[in-house]
Amino acid sequence: MNFLAQAISQAFKASFNIDIEPAQINLEQTKKEFEGHQTLVVFPFVRQTKKSPEQTAQVLGEYLKSNYQEIESFNVIKGFLNIVYSDSFWLNIFNNEIAKDGFAKPVSNGQKVMVEYSSPNTNKPLHLGHIRNNLLGYSVAELLKASGYDVVKANLVNDRGIHICKSMLAWQKFGDGETPESSGLKGDHLVGKYYVIFDKAYKKEIDVLKAEGKSEEEAKKEAPLIKEAQAMLVKWEQGDGEVIQLWKTMNSWVYAGFDETYKKLGVNFDKFYYESDTYLLGKDIVEEGLAKGVFFKKEDNSVWIDLTEDGLDEKLVRRGDGTSVYITQDLGTAQLKYDEFGIEKSIYVVGNEQDYHFKVLFLILKKLGKSWADGLYHLSYGMVDLPSGKMKSREGTVVDADDLIEEMKITAKEKTEALGKVDHFDEEEKEKLYHMIGMGALKYFLLKVEPKKRLLFDPKESIDFQGNTGPFIQYTHARIRSVISKGFYNADQAHASAPEKLQETELELIQILSRYPAVLSSAARDFNPGAIANYTYELAKAYNKFYQSESILKIEEDILKDFRLKLSYHTAETIKNAMALLGIEVPERM
Repeated sequence: MNFLAQAISQAFKASFNIDIEPAQINLEQTKKEFEGHQTLVVFPFVRQTKKSPEQTAQVLGEYLKSNYQEIESFNVIKGFLNIVYSDSFWLNIFNNEIAKDGFAKPVSNGQKVMVEYSSPNTNKPLHLGHIRNNLLGYSVAELLKASGYDVVKANLVNDRGIHICKSMLAWQKFGDGETPESSGLKGDHLVGKYYVIFDKAYKKEIDVLKAEGKSEEEAKKEAPLIKEAQAMLVKWEQGDGEVIQLWKTMNSWVYAGFDETYKKLGVNFDKFYYESDTYLLGKDIVEEGLAKGVFFKKEDNSVWIDLTEDGLDEKLVRRGDGTSVYITQDLGTAQLKYDEFGIEKSIYVVGNEQDYHFKVLFLILKKLGKSWADGLYHLSYGMVDLPSGKMKSREGTVVDADDLIEEMKITAKEKTEALGKVDHFDEEEKEKLYHMIGMGALKYFLLKVEPKKRLLFDPKESIDFQGNTGPFIQYTHARIRSVISKGFYNADQAHASAPEKLQETELELIQILSRYPAVLSSAARDFNPGAIANYTYELAKAYNKFYQSESILKIEEDILKDFRLKLSYHTAETIKNAMALLGIEVPERM
């Protein structure tokens, strides 16, 4: 599609004797209300042509139509030159680009990027917020891979700290030796159960102390349970054998549970970092910052950085007693990632409540002169709400990831059976299909929205075989595969024969297919899976329009039948590849 920029460059030279490089020529898709396929905005060039925008566009259009058979016609609306390509141009694009093996396939750009996502706490199971994080991180990693990057998927697990000790202490006091095996609970659910038990018992102690005349703040600090949890954390930091053993045991339960959830979600990781290994990192960076004069010490020996000139505030990077704060650890982990992988880009997929933290982190690393700091990016995303209200995490009313995945599967089963779409499936095939549709609905609904936007997730609305949903696209894919199968189409034996004249729906399909590489490239650049989701919906809609209006299997002309089957095949392939970038599987039949 670079052909037009080259042709317009020639037109400027021939018609106005001016040199305009193809790279200077920005082409847009013609707006739907006008006739045309691509549009040139001529306003930026009128100073050089010394003619009005309308005259400039008219002269260029006449030259292009006279000299290039690919151009069928043109029209000028004010300073906009709308170009209409010929059918032969589109057929050439279809046969020599879209239908070739290398279409939209990644070509290595030699750059390495890390995408860090999930980052769970080991004191509770994954919830709906984690689902958005995991799906977004996985999809962005797949988009970057498809754009030629060497991608490392990383997970920084928050496996230490007071919140972990709360679950451990509650299990010691109230657990009576309960295990995932003895309880029949997934390990992460079992540990989460004791986090909730701790919180309830802690609140009771606070109420007792308040009744004795203590303020809320005093009661929170003096409750026996919190003091015991803090003492346990000190023992953990000192390497107490018994505490470390309990910590390892309970974390192993959690990891087994997480693995199960990750598998159901269809996400994976290349590298795990654990805060228990990284929390002491960053102390060297503090010394480096002091030596460079980037950090300063206060009288109590604490170390700070002054970011007031950058519109932020003073930030503590090490306490007076020499212990780290959260940002110290993040500075050290950022350096560790670069040292281990030599990455050009590092993307942190973290909710928007951490926007300020990442502004500070990245600014500190730049001020320290880290050459790789410009490649750091915080992919911030909004909260997920359910129709019943915002999620909570501590009162045991959290929207649990496993429960939601199961609910999606059950809803998919009810809707699919009601429509009679699985009458010829055996039980194993049905179960696989219900999971595929349920997860397709969930992933598509969460990913079609721009990451920064807060969204309301309605499980029932997401599983619909009509409209902008995952199941609609999955059903369209199954429909196309059925057509291909009934037509005995073999991609390996297909040839480039084509009709002389394209129908409107055929033309629309080819145009949408031709845009796929550009959509993929821009979605990766913007870290926005929503662009792929909405593109795939547009493609599925266009195929259904084509399917309704044109005969495919019953047509008698072999050339036309072969062409329409070939067009169907490459539409199905593009849908399958695009949905895979969202982590969504598509069924071969339904």
